[in-house]
Amino acid sequence: MFKKIAGWIILVPLCVILVAFALANRQLVSLNVNPFTPNDGLDAPGAGVPMFLVLYAVLLVGVLLGGIATWFAQSRHRHNERHWRREAHQLSRELETLKRQTRPTPSRSREVDDLLEIR
Repeated sequence: MFKKIAGWIILVPLCVILVAFALANRQLVSLNVNPFTPNDGLDAPGAGVPMFLVLYAVLLVGVLLGGIATWFAQSRHRHNERHWRREAHQLSRELETLKRQTRPTPSRSREVDDLLEIR
């Protein structure tokens, strides 16, 4: 419950800030991804892109690249976790098998009770 409330406390103001940022930066900018074009070619007429879309796209690409880098960095941890999970599962199965094998049968249980005179 606390995580939901904390999420709403963080997400709602963040969304309001992003919408306000988009409304404040609606001017069109020309986007050039080639650093070798001459400067006089940048003033050519054409369709522009709203500035907030450019910034949101850069933010999205940064988040995706960071997530991919983190995923690769944690691959060793995931591999070790899979290994230990498999080993724990195998040991659990062995323990259950040993428990089944060492359970006293009803006849043995009666013999032990008779010897100990519990009845």
